[in-house]
Amino acid sequence: MRRGREMRLVSRPAQRIPDPGDVRLVEVTVPDPAPGQVLVRNMFMSIDPGSLLRMDDLSRLDIPHFELGAPLWADAVGEVVVSADAALRPGDVVWHRFGWRDYALADAAEFRRVDPAAYPSLTHHLCFGIVAYIGIELARVGPGDTVFVSSAAGGVGSIAGQIARLRGASRVIGAVGSPEKAAYVTETLRYDAAFDYHAGIRPHLDELDVCFDSVGGAHLEAAIDAMRPRGRIVMCGATQEVRSGRPHGPRNMLAVIGKRLSLLGFYTFDHPELVPRFEAEFPRWVREGEVVIAQTVVDGLENGITAAADQLRGVHTGKVVLRL
Repeated sequence: MRRGREMRLVSRPAQRIPDPGDVRLVEVTVPDPAPGQVLVRNMFMSIDPGSLLRMDDLSRLDIPHFELGAPLWADAVGEVVVSADAALRPGDVVWHRFGWRDYALADAAEFRRVDPAAYPSLTHHLCFGIVAYIGIELARVGPGDTVFVSSAAGGVGSIAGQIARLRGASRVIGAVGSPEKAAYVTETLRYDAAFDYHAGIRPHLDELDVCFDSVGGAHLEAAIDAMRPRGRIVMCGATQEVRSGRPHGPRNMLAVIGKRLSLLGFYTFDHPELVPRFEAEFPRWVREGEVVIAQTVVDGLENGITAAADQLRGVHTGKVVLRL
């Protein structure tokens, strides 16, 4: 039988960054698949902004979390090595949600075959394009809009601004964590403007129609101040709160009422009706160079927790992918 490794949650961290004893990389025996199952050797897995958050007990929220004693999970791409189901064959490349392990064993229905040629890189199947796409669609971005994207050099924000431009936005502005990232966002991702939020946010914003927010806190507060009447704000994350472990709500909610703003929090799995449109448009945009996928690749399952912590600290640019 094969041997493989998997990352397990031993205890819920007292702080956002887990202590070494909170997680454990263990070696396990990997059995052959039973009838109807498939065994996949993982090649790449996604390091998500919510990975560390899911180590908490989130039963009070409608957010899936990791179970104590069980392996962590994340989106991953791998190759079928043994199949006991006619739907998949050895050599097929599949997407699934059994990351944080060398091998994934599950029913064939849990795996989705992907076309390795759909994107320039296999890692692009793990990008957050679907999150950015759905957010821009829900915000109804159109010709003439001025759009602000928080965390514009992150895995979601780096793509959201590019899609906003493709939908006709006249000006796209991004907040990032360093001057180097600001240069990358404007020069490579073709944002109209970008700024280091450490030097202030509000002075860089004015007359916004749309805000795509994944940070919350001070970013959201500044965006509310700068929104035009009946502006649209979509939210897919709150990294300021996740990073600190404390609530960071905006202090100007009266302006939301006065300006008749719309605020919408969303998850991608709530909008399956948009997936076919995404699959028809997004891979073509990437192949044709209309969208650049920013990413950082980190090697080794043993380095996954560090990669997640560094992502939360803003060390990396773009989508963070772990090569297994």
